[in-house]
Amino acid sequence: MSIIQKNSHVDIVFTCSEAIDHNVEMIAEEHAIVRVLSGELKVIQSSKTYFFGAGDTHLFPRNRLATLIKSEKDGIPYKAIIVKLTKAVLREFYEHKKTEVIPSFKNDNIIPLSKSPLLESFFASMLPYFDLDYKLPEELSKLKTQEAITILRSIDKDIDNILSDFSEPHKINLVEFMERNYMFNMSLEKFSYLTGRSLTTFKRDFKKAYDTSPQKWLTQKRLELARFQLTEKNRKPIDVYYEVGFENLSHFSYAFKKQFGKTPTELSNQKSNTSR
Repeated sequence: MSIIQKNSHVDIVFTCSEAIDHNVEMIAEEHAIVRVLSGELKVIQSSKTYFFGAGDTHLFPRNRLATLIKSEKDGIPYKAIIVKLTKAVLREFYEHKKTEVIPSFKNDNIIPLSKSPLLESFFASMLPYFDLDYKLPEELSKLKTQEAITILRSIDKDIDNILSDFSEPHKINLVEFMERNYMFNMSLEKFSYLTGRSLTTFKRDFKKAYDTSPQKWLTQKRLELARFQLTEKNRKPIDVYYEVGFENLSHFSYAFKKQFGKTPTELSNQKSNTSR
């Protein structure tokens, strides 16, 4: 597997995956605009799954959970341009703007962006930058980022509610959050941060709610989801393990057999034989 990031400034990245599949668990600390140039990007959130192909663009808001599966399509590797919208740049941009923001506005999902001549022109103008043999000047990177913000505001009337919100996660219902997001393979520190708690408070509240440790509960929930996918959806273990929160197939198989007495492959084969 090879992931290439070439001739880029920290806020504008050209990325290329030469692997057939490359999986990433994502919780971005900054907003990011992603333009797929080739290949396919599958974005799995708790409530919805998206597929993006060549020419598709979407906004990935900060502090949103998703599993990303990047794969080739028609023999062409996944390639994309990523423009990060940092809090520093956004604060400066909105400092003198008069915007009407809805305080209660909430959007936890990826935001697909409609095709627009402005977006087409923007990304077309950026492609030559990646042939430079030196780093893109920081001032130019900043100008292009500001241009991206301006374009977003012109094509999405609700975007200010997201981009101008600099608040940190507040304390939310732990049980509701965990039941919705347990399949995302991230650290307990990240889970605690997103529920608006310190790690110590998170563990204490979790124990009070579930009478077990987060690690044990997460493993149990992920294995149950995997068994459902294998038996009810007829999916293969290799297509399931990452989406339910396991880092590798061998660990998944070991934990699955320990819990259910059969490996995921044995269970899948048993299901196939009985359905014939």
